[in-house]
Amino acid sequence: MPAAVRGESRATAKPRAKAPASSKSKPRAGKPGASYTPGKLGAAQGVGLSPRNALLAAGGVVAVALVLTMATGHRAEKLSASVSAGVGAQLASMGFKLKAVHVQGASEMATPDILRAAGIYQDQPLLGLDLEQIRLNVEAVGWVKEARVVRLLPDTLVLAVVERRQLAVWQSGGRSHVIDETGRVIPEANPARFPTLPLIVGAGANEAAAAILPEVAARPRLAERVEALVRVDGRRWDLRMKDGSLVQLPAVDEGAALIQLEQLDQRSRILELGFERIDLRDPTVVAVRPRDGVLPGQLVANGA
Repeated sequence: MPAAVRGESRATAKPRAKAPASSKSKPRAGKPGASYTPGKLGAAQGVGLSPRNALLAAGGVVAVALVLTMATGHRAEKLSASVSAGVGAQLASMGFKLKAVHVQGASEMATPDILRAAGIYQDQPLLGLDLEQIRLNVEAVGWVKEARVVRLLPDTLVLAVVERRQLAVWQSGGRSHVIDETGRVIPEANPARFPTLPLIVGAGANEAAAAILPEVAARPRLAERVEALVRVDGRRWDLRMKDGSLVQLPAVDEGAALIQLEQLDQRSRILELGFERIDLRDPTVVAVRPRDGVLPGQLVANGA
């Protein structure tokens, strides 16, 4: 997992601007994906202190606090925290406070939940932010697989996330959930906003969905007619079709059973003609019950 940029000493020991920007100097290129120019560091000049000296002073104070902590143990922790907070507030008055937050890699639906979980607010002292805690807060959001937090002086924070891929809508116990490719529920996702996701039903269906859904999706003629995949006894699947018919799959080797169904459809166009039920649970027999129900069952193929 990418590490978050942490620690005030690293942020201040190597300032992004070595000298106050002049009118003739060219702005340095920012990091990919972020619209940012370090020329804003010139804001510190308004109080008679160059940005370079402001950052070096802050770094020196943090370094002294670290030495005190190492020398005296936990007794210096409160002192160093107080000093750091004072430095953060002073630098915030010079312009080093949060003005912009960029969320990268998140969908429009996920972004508000990510911002809410980050727990940050405008004009917060930028150097006082706990980047590791913000990262943990963001990764606690159901949409997010992993996150990275980057501080860009003087006033920008970047939340770069990898969003979980929405796999299906899962119905169980009278409730609907959006799940990712591991079967994990995404609590913040509203199932009603994902009408194109496949529907899976039943206890344990979320854990087994990742194996069967690609097999069905690989057969467009079948996939477009499937209304839901129903997990039966935690062992196997029934495919419930949009016209009310049923395809019963075996507990093992579902791919081979779907190949049998595909071959049957190529010969007789059974998916278009309609049926009441196709039983594929026995690998040696494909049994089809016609929709009119005149016959109790019809043996269509042996050893298919």
